[in-house]
Amino acid sequence: MFDILHPARKTALRAAFILSSLGLAACDPAMMTGTGGDSGPRVDASEPVTVALLVPQSDQGAGAVARSLENAARLAIADLEDVRIDLRVYDTGGDPQQAAAQARAAVDGGAQIILGPLFAEAANAAGVAVAQDNVSVLSFSNNTSIAGGNVFVLGQTFRGTADRLMTYAAGQGRERVVIVHPENVEGQFGRNAIQAAAAANGVTVAGVESFPFTEQGVVSAVPRIRSTSSTANADSVILTSTAAGALPLLLQLMPEAGIDPASTQYMGLARWDTPPQTTSLPGAEGGWFTISDPARTAAFFARYQAAYSASPHPLAGLAYDGIAAVGSLLATGRSDALSRARLTQGAGFEGTGGIFRLRADGTNERGLAVATIRNRQVAVIDPAPRRFGGAGF
Repeated sequence: MFDILHPARKTALRAAFILSSLGLAACDPAMMTGTGGDSGPRVDASEPVTVALLVPQSDQGAGAVARSLENAARLAIADLEDVRIDLRVYDTGGDPQQAAAQARAAVDGGAQIILGPLFAEAANAAGVAVAQDNVSVLSFSNNTSIAGGNVFVLGQTFRGTADRLMTYAAGQGRERVVIVHPENVEGQFGRNAIQAAAAANGVTVAGVESFPFTEQGVVSAVPRIRSTSSTANADSVILTSTAAGALPLLLQLMPEAGIDPASTQYMGLARWDTPPQTTSLPGAEGGWFTISDPARTAAFFARYQAAYSASPHPLAGLAYDGIAAVGSLLATGRSDALSRARLTQGAGFEGTGGIFRLRADGTNERGLAVATIRNRQVAVIDPAPRRFGGAGF
């Protein structure tokens, strides 16, 4: 049985979940001039196009991620046909001021688009630094607070995950959901995303239960979750927590408290198969969550492993996706290939985890699969779409 009281689990529950650094810089790139309409640098696709990669190379806590991102970017460049990219790598050190200075140096050095930085605060600062140059920043963050103007987020967002789950839930006749989230920034972002996605898909939020981000906070919340679910006649409950946070305790204690997964559909914004022990918890069996297209993800992992004799960091695919999108646009031969209008084309792009597209508000939409746990194994119950339809959420 999963040891829900293991000291490491207690430590994880006490630790604050860092959502790509949620603090914001003083300025907002969305409010800067020169970032609207079809603005963007003019490019000559017959010549090498300079792309800047901003990663925290000297950040002791993120250096390994930085290397994996750079490797993935170079792998993507090698896979391009009839497109030449001059990749220049800049070290942000994980620091917003350094990121802003490096973004400025990159553009002064001829960069026509920026990939990165990794952390939201640094990406925001970089976007502000080059906003008036009409240079777009495709950050690796998933924090939608920084999206807008010349800054895009490539990371999978809470809203994208929530929308996929609520669309599927509505199609399966699930109409009343209770949201369960920790009382921290991550939990609030998740709650807000679920509320918006539920409203867009005709699903009623029958209740919201929050809890202090501590082990005792989780334990105390479970009876309230049970009471709310019963009183509100909810047919499903959705958890914002990750496996590094409250998820294992909730999946253990909620079924024990009488919230029967056989009659109340469990769902979650995070993956429920990592670490593998999570799949053995009573509430995990039959639960719904999203994953990237497994076939495409496996192909990328195999390609990276063959090239570098190592597994990629889970975020590495974002750098590959950024280069793939830029390469796809440059292949059209258009001088405005890197304009906002082209970056936000409705058809989107092919990425390491399936299709994705950038939206005019700086967020993104990804083609996700809905998965469940069956006999402690991940099973896809609704495949990832192969193309986009309509304007997105």
